Amino acid sequence: METTQPSLSPDERRTLLRLARETAEEEWYRRALQPVASFRERRSTASTTPKIDGRFGGVFVTFWAGKALRGCIGTLTSTDDLVQTVQQATCSALADPRFEGDPITLAELPQLEIEISILSDATPTSNPLSLIPGVHGIVVRQGERSGCFLPKVAADRGWSAEEFLSNCCTMKAGLPPDAWRQGDTQVLLFTAEAFRESRLG
Repeated sequence: METTQPSLSPDERRTLLRLARETAEEEWYRRALQPVASFRERRSTASTTPKIDGRFGGVFVTFWAGKALRGCIGTLTSTDDLVQTVQQATCSALADPRFEGDPITLAELPQLEIEISILSDATPTSNPLSLIPGVHGIVVRQGERSGCFLPKVAADRGWSAEEFLSNCCTMKAGLPPDAWRQGDTQVLLFTAEAFRESRLG
C-alpha cells in the first residue's frame, strides 16, 4: 500500500529542530519557576516561528543520548499546525513515563540529540505482511488496546515484517504476539519523514 505526506525543505527541518530545542529549554525553566503553569500559559516560541503549511498525519519527538533512548512521545492525530504539535510533543517527550525514575535533567539536555518524525496518515491494511520494514510504521488496535512503532524500530533491530507486527502486539499493545492475525484486530501503516540535529548541522 502507499502512504503519502508533504515533504519538508531543509530550512523547515532546521526550523522545527530549533523549535524543539528551544521549547525543551523553556519547558524546563517553566517547571522550575512555575510548576503549576499550563502549556498555554507560558510564552510560546511558536510566536516567532513561521507557519509550515500542509496537513500532516502526526508528529513524534525523540531525545537520544548517543544510541540510548531518553524519551519519545508523539501523536497520530492529523494536524495542520505543525509548529504547535512539535512543541506539544517535545514537552511530552521530556516527561516520557518510561523514564519516570530517571528523567531528563536540565544539565543533561544540551548533550542530548533531538529527532523529529513527521508522519503520514495511518491507513488500514488488509495485508499486514505487505509492510516494508524500515519504510512503514505500524499501529495495532484491538478493542481498547493499541500500540505503535515508528518505521526505524524495525530497521534498527533488524526485524522482519512478522517480527515487527508481533513485537508491537506484545511490547506496545499488551496483546498476544499473533493478535495482528486476528479478525478483530486492525493494523494501520504509515510512513515517516525523520530528521535529527547531527544530520542537518
